[in-house]
Amino acid sequence: MITSLPRVAIAVRDFDAAVSFFRDTLGMPVLDLSKKKEVVTLLGARLAMCVPDGGSNIEIMSPAIPDAPLAKSLQKQFEHRGEGLFAMMLEAPDPNAAAEELSSRGLKVLPPMRGSWGRDVHPASTHGVLIRVYPNDSFTGTPPEPPGCLGLSGIQRTTVIVRDLDAAIARYGDGLGLETSVPIEDADRGLRIAIARAPKGGVVELATVTNPNAVEALAPNKVQSEGMVALTLEARDLDGTANALRKRGLSVERRGDVLLLDPAQTFGTLFRIVSNA
Repeated sequence: MITSLPRVAIAVRDFDAAVSFFRDTLGMPVLDLSKKKEVVTLLGARLAMCVPDGGSNIEIMSPAIPDAPLAKSLQKQFEHRGEGLFAMMLEAPDPNAAAEELSSRGLKVLPPMRGSWGRDVHPASTHGVLIRVYPNDSFTGTPPEPPGCLGLSGIQRTTVIVRDLDAAIARYGDGLGLETSVPIEDADRGLRIAIARAPKGGVVELATVTNPNAVEALAPNKVQSEGMVALTLEARDLDGTANALRKRGLSVERRGDVLLLDPAQTFGTLFRIVSNA
């Protein structure tokens, strides 16, 4: 069954600009997988992987071959939602066997996509989240550490806004087989949340909005719809990180013990940075 949540994909229009941003501005180790032409030919998209220490990776995706299924899927995202969080990647020993099991649990599993060795779960059955199930250890590359590394971690939590938290807990718990927590109120963030954990790593924060006026920097349409809305990273020194990011041209808002990056500058993705000190 599902073993881990190794990465979350972000859809971008300008691949080179995104690679430069994550490497040079956020200071993350980035491996450009598109340098292998067979990757682009097989998938129809350019890919890069951000591999910071700790947490899940960030995958950068951009369409390259217009008629390829993945490129069409990315283009559809741009047309309906713009750039931003695109898909949650999970792993299992055998994706096809996992697909059959997930289907038996009521999830809508799609037929295999040409060029992909994983299986897709339709967002309609996972509260607005496109989920892709890959084989275990589907990525093992190690990129070099960039000169301007800020020590940001990988993804500690992926926040998913849902309308019915209890239904989402059942779907991610009983459906996907993740360990889920009892819901709690987070008044400061205007959310009621529950945590879903993959056995070998990766955390999903399921959240329903209780106070739209308190929700951190989320656009109104994000509050009203369902799907992934934010990635939480960690840093040892929040003040130092904020100052460094501002010097690199980013707008950084501090709310209590959280730094928020402006999604308009981060390819449509809200990044939350918390302390790991």
